[in-house]
Amino acid sequence: MATEAVSNSLPLRLAKQTDAHPLAPLSAEEIRAAVSIVKAQWPAKTDLHFKLVTLEEPAKAEAVPYVEAEFHGYNLPSIDRKVFINYYIRSTNKFHEAVVNLTKHSVEYNVRLGPNMHAPGDGDEIIAIERAALEDEGVQAEIAKMKLPEGSKIVVDPWIYGSDGVNDDERLWQTFFYLRAAENADEPDSNHYAHPLTISPVVSGETRKVIRIDHMPTGKDNTIKETQPYQYKGANEYIPEAQQLRTDVKPLHVSQPEGASFTVTEQGTSQVIEWQKWSFRVGFNHREGMVLYDVRYEGRNLFYRLSLSDMNIPYADPRHPFHKKSAFDLGDAGAGVMANDLKLGCDCLGSIHYLSSVLADDKGEPMNMPNVVCVHEQDAGIGWKHTNYRTGRAAVVRNRELVLQSIITVSNYEYILAFMFNQAGEIDYEVRATGILSTQPIDEGIEVPWGTVVHPGVLATHHQHIFSLRVDPAIDGYHNRLVYDEALPMPRSDFNPHGTGYYAQETVVETSGGYDLDFDTNRTFKIQNVDVRNPINGKPVAYKIHAPPFQKIISDTESYNHKRAEFSDRNIYAVKYRENELYAGGKYTNQSRGGTGVRSWANRKDNIVDEDLVVFVQFGINHIPRIEDFPVMPCEIIKVALKPVNFFERNPAIDVPPSTQEFNKSTLLSETHQQGSVEGTVTSDGGVCCSTPATSSKL
Repeated sequence: MATEAVSNSLPLRLAKQTDAHPLAPLSAEEIRAAVSIVKAQWPAKTDLHFKLVTLEEPAKAEAVPYVEAEFHGYNLPSIDRKVFINYYIRSTNKFHEAVVNLTKHSVEYNVRLGPNMHAPGDGDEIIAIERAALEDEGVQAEIAKMKLPEGSKIVVDPWIYGSDGVNDDERLWQTFFYLRAAENADEPDSNHYAHPLTISPVVSGETRKVIRIDHMPTGKDNTIKETQPYQYKGANEYIPEAQQLRTDVKPLHVSQPEGASFTVTEQGTSQVIEWQKWSFRVGFNHREGMVLYDVRYEGRNLFYRLSLSDMNIPYADPRHPFHKKSAFDLGDAGAGVMANDLKLGCDCLGSIHYLSSVLADDKGEPMNMPNVVCVHEQDAGIGWKHTNYRTGRAAVVRNRELVLQSIITVSNYEYILAFMFNQAGEIDYEVRATGILSTQPIDEGIEVPWGTVVHPGVLATHHQHIFSLRVDPAIDGYHNRLVYDEALPMPRSDFNPHGTGYYAQETVVETSGGYDLDFDTNRTFKIQNVDVRNPINGKPVAYKIHAPPFQKIISDTESYNHKRAEFSDRNIYAVKYRENELYAGGKYTNQSRGGTGVRSWANRKDNIVDEDLVVFVQFGINHIPRIEDFPVMPCEIIKVALKPVNFFERNPAIDVPPSTQEFNKSTLLSETHQQGSVEGTVTSDGGVCCSTPATSSKL
């Protein structure tokens, strides 16, 4: 956006420097104020069950002039502070959505939502559902039939009830039962997923009563058997005190004796981070967790907003009740509210800065969320290197990264989510999937093609993890286009007589829609600004998207899985920006029916050439479990990269200081032949600079 356009568009009323930043998360005081205003709309003793109290982000048309004025040092336009709220009348199906204007102390709207719209779960509700399922008389009768080992304890996992369109208008929970065996009954961290039981009560989210008890098939088909006595197969623990731990692991310390190279400026509930030539604002909310705003490199606009928009985990077992296992961990639970309190020396290594947040609980009270993001630097190997073989001189630099990491626990599973910035102007979004497989019982000696037996009597079903990264670009300005490059062979001709030539062809994506990668043609999508040209080659400045290949959703197009996970069938979705279109699966994913997410937006077929463009990048894993994934899964790592293309005049990391021993202070290990051990010593040439020319070399 041009400077003149920003300054001429400022409204008359200007913001005070003490006002909350319009993109900053809500403070505890703002949560209380907004909840109080909503409560005042109802009779005094009305019991409201709050599901979401979060920032209603300002319209982009308001926010962009603000962030540009802020960057250029102009007077700041005033933007009303608003709050988005979801709530029920407690113990009813009356689900509401409201927007409170804190600046004007008013309610902009407060409406009851229609059928098939349900709120996500929350911590207190999950505990209540566990209790309701376990205390039900019918459930207790079924448990009695199992003749469980004396002293055993039952653990209940409530799952959001995946829609299948069959009598699921009511808000429901599907619960899965597990055993904490007698030998470890008093160890709350004992791995109950090694002991799945065969009953699965369904609980009403409204009445908190069991409405039926589903019985699981445990063979090769849909056959349901009467509840049988339980056959205990032995423990399979993951906690360290249950292991014979290795004794040959020596400490590995990450040391920054002069401190970190980044700065964090606290601005109320928001933080501005500057590192090397990067700057951006960090937000945090209930659903998405980390959100980055106004991402710049050397002051140049790159991205207005970056966040993980959605994820879906559909399971492969087609039998009832497993066919309803299709979780939306952000929409059904929330990456923010499920975020871990990260611990020094455990989740992040080195010189760490933590970011904390405040969310709201089910009573509308502020809920502190400490240490939900860790910020640190890490060495990521060599950034670039060249050795002149004529002189023997090597020029080499290390690739240092700035990492913003959050970890969420959603019942049995963990996701380690990280934005990673490097010195070459690149951003990676990395997901590490770990935790414990969701398990179910299977008869002894049975194998099925939709899962893997990982412990006697325990089946881990195949499932997909499909993620959607929302990219709201501002590549040197706010009107961008999406193009893709393909590498194509030249036809044989007098010019190409040996059939070796190939060329790159660029295609402009003209309308909103879903688009796919093609690895046979090296199809690579780029976000361009044709109004800004590289001074060296005249090409438009751009950032390209490197997304890994993944198998798109396998459920067929008529399935509810496919209809609901609207982002899951394409590598790329590109749409024209509209307000309140943040979540690729739609605003309400719990028992959703589809039709409210990114596929529906893309089908508008809007013109997206040189418009305000939003790109959703999909990536994921088809997780065919292996026995090595149990009792806890080693991290599976997937990554999306955003890389500059003709944005800079040369390698932007060319000015990174060379890698030297004097700076890095590495230690040379030499064998001492003492009991086969290796001790650390520093040799006399330990300070030789990597980029010093070899004086004996000749051209």
